[in-house]
Amino acid sequence: MRYAEPLFRPPSEADSFILQATLGCSWNACTYCAMYRSKHYRVRPLDEVLAEISEAATRFAGEVRHVFVADGDPLAMELDHWEPILRALAAAFPRLRRVSTYATARNLLEKPQDDLRRLRELGLSLLYIGPESGDDLILHRLAKGASAADHVEAARKARAAGMEQSLMFLLGAGGRERSEEHARASGRLATAMDPRFLSTLTLTVVPGTPIHRQENQGHFELPDTRELLIELRCFIEEAQPSSAIFRSNHASNYLPIGGRLPRDRQAILAAIDEALAGRTVLRPEWARGL
Repeated sequence: MRYAEPLFRPPSEADSFILQATLGCSWNACTYCAMYRSKHYRVRPLDEVLAEISEAATRFAGEVRHVFVADGDPLAMELDHWEPILRALAAAFPRLRRVSTYATARNLLEKPQDDLRRLRELGLSLLYIGPESGDDLILHRLAKGASAADHVEAARKARAAGMEQSLMFLLGAGGRERSEEHARASGRLATAMDPRFLSTLTLTVVPGTPIHRQENQGHFELPDTRELLIELRCFIEEAQPSSAIFRSNHASNYLPIGGRLPRDRQAILAAIDEALAGRTVLRPEWARGL
């Protein structure tokens, strides 16, 4: 495929066909994120995207079960662009079981409910949403463009349309100053949004981002390893989804861990306590990454 690099996808989409329907991110203002800063956002011409689906079908028609639609937040595309893409994917891949994409609270709130229902009918079934924090002050500092209440309403709209959510929260996003507030507010937001999938990643301060400049100026300090584990513990204590598969096994995390919430809460907390007590080997710095 002819991808415009850099190309990103969630870890769980490692075996998916990646379809690059947009380039860059329509928001592209988050202070911690460097993923799409080298790109100007645009929706790719529909004929190009359909041609790539056709090309992939000639090679992988019987193999593709999952499709991830990239880049940053393709949900911003209009329905008249989405509809032919989803129809073409269904026709090209007879074993297709899931189409997913990144989404933001902003573009969920901007979408009419009928459009979301139509997208679900056509096969878009899973949205990856990164609130990163449930604390409104931190959301403002991160320039997420949406409040905690906005995220709750966005989740309600997605659920009403029949779409599942995979939520991502960012350990360390509140800095040392608001570490506990960040962790507990994030757990409360995870409860209110009630996703099917839930994950925590760890903030990596990337050179060239606004948060990196804040760090250099002494306005932001990343929690240390122990403090990040305490954040994770607070988050797990607070998060009360009805039934969510939880993962904290991203390459950025010091303690790869997972389970199902609420079923495995006590086992997860016990594993974090073992790490806090120094009885668990953590992922070394050289093995961590974005």
